[in-house]
This record gives sequence, C-alpha cells and structure tokens, in this order.
Amino acid sequence: MTIEEARTEIVTSIKDIYENNEAANIADLLLEHITKLPRIERIIKNNEDLSQDQKRLLLPSIERLQNHEPIQYITNEAWFAGMKFYVDKNVLIPRPETEELVEWVAKEVKSQKSKVKILDVGTGSGCIAIALKKNLPKAEVWACDVSDEALIVARINADSLQATVDFVPVDFLEEEQRKQLPQVDIIVSNPPYVPQKDKDEMNKNVLDFEPSTALFVPHNNPLVFYDAIADFGKEKLAKNGHVYVEIHESAGERVKSLFHTKGFHSVKIKKDLQGKERMVRVIS
Repeated sequence: MTIEEARTEIVTSIKDIYENNEAANIADLLLEHITKLPRIERIIKNNEDLSQDQKRLLLPSIERLQNHEPIQYITNEAWFAGMKFYVDKNVLIPRPETEELVEWVAKEVKSQKSKVKILDVGTGSGCIAIALKKNLPKAEVWACDVSDEALIVARINADSLQATVDFVPVDFLEEEQRKQLPQVDIIVSNPPYVPQKDKDEMNKNVLDFEPSTALFVPHNNPLVFYDAIADFGKEKLAKNGHVYVEIHESAGERVKSLFHTKGFHSVKIKKDLQGKERMVRVIS
C-alpha cells in the first residue's frame, strides 16, 4: 500500500462520520504521525510503499477513527498557540476558542508592562498556563486541577515546551483547598460549563472520549465554577486584578450578572471569531 493509497483508505473509511475536508485533514494528521514525514514530503513520495511497521499502525488507527475516537488521542498530539502538546484521554483537546482567550490575556498584560502573577484554574493539558508563560516569560504562572492524571499530562507538556509553571492539585470547588493557592493578579480559566442536560446534543467523539469532569456541570447549577472563581477572586485577587474566563455561548449575560452580584463592577463580554459570546473579562 502506497502513501497515497493509505490516504484514500483513511478518508473513505471515515467519510460517513466526518465532512470531506475534515476527513482529509484527519488523514493527513494520521499519515504524518505514522510516516513521520511532513505533508510536502508525503506528496513527493506518495507512490512509495508504507513499511510493514507503518502498515501495522495504520489498521488499528483506522478502526479507532471509525469508533469516533478523536485523531488527537490516537496520535497523542494537539496543536495550540503554535505549539505541539501531548494529549490523552485524561485531558480535553485544546480548542481554537481557547487560543483566543490566551491571546486576549497576553495582549492586555503586555500593554501593562508589569510583572504579573497568573493562576490557571482547571488547567487540563496545561495549554493555557504554558502558552501564557511562553508569551509572558516574566510572569509567575500557577495552574491547578482536580485530576492527578491531568496534572501529569500538564507537567509533561511544561517540560517538553520548557515552560516554568507551578502545578497544584486542587479541587477548586472546595473552599478549604483553594486556600493553598497564592494571591494573584490574573485568574484565567476554561472551566467545565456544559449542562448535563445537553449531553444528547454532543458529538460521539467528544461525549465518548473526552473527560466528562472537564466538560459537564449540573444542569441546575451550570455556573458553579464561575461562582467559585468569583469567591476566590474576592479573597486572592490583587487590587485591579483581572479574571478572564471562557463561557458557554448562551451564558454571557448570566455570567456577567453573577460577577456583578459578587461585587465586581467592570465586566466585559467578548465575542470569538465566529461572532459567539465566548469570553468574559472581569476587573476587581
């Protein structure tokens, strides 16, 4: 089987699951992982045969794709903010919307021209904390997560990307545990915010494989993490400190109202590149 034949085989095998462009992109990602060749070299060598070892990797990978498993978990790779992150089933796959959150924070911090202390709540793969540290090398960055497995992944990424981040195991919903976290100038978070009742609307590749604790919140208390972040901010956020959070596209006004109720007076909702309300900035 040649490289080109393998690409056709992958696309054909998942055409009922993904749209054509996405299926082609997945095929390219899988073949780059298997052959270790960038796209331009694969095009040049598209009539060369796969090795036996490469063929042995291809079939089970296709079967995993047909089972709706995300390509990022098959290759254990995801790109975020121009950097390659290790990912597995213990962490969410980083999203482009979260890159926009990081860009917003980095742009505003750079304009302040001052050294800051940053806390990333619910760090998962560590993508937010690490990207901010790389963008703001003088910043002191902490990150916390309830999952020990996620923190292992985050530390792997911090080491491979040479980013100094202090990772702390914390159940952020537990007030006593939050007390061990430092006072900071900036809190940033992409917390769980999908109500349990919305599960039926989720794609299988998300619902069946990504960690539910990083996605879902009780349908009767969907803002539980923003409530905890607001309470923590009142205790540990420096004067004129900032909170930046990613939100459900339908929750902007409710999140804004929550922070107002907690005594924060400057709250801004920001739309993403798709025109959806997906971020909120709060100033203490």
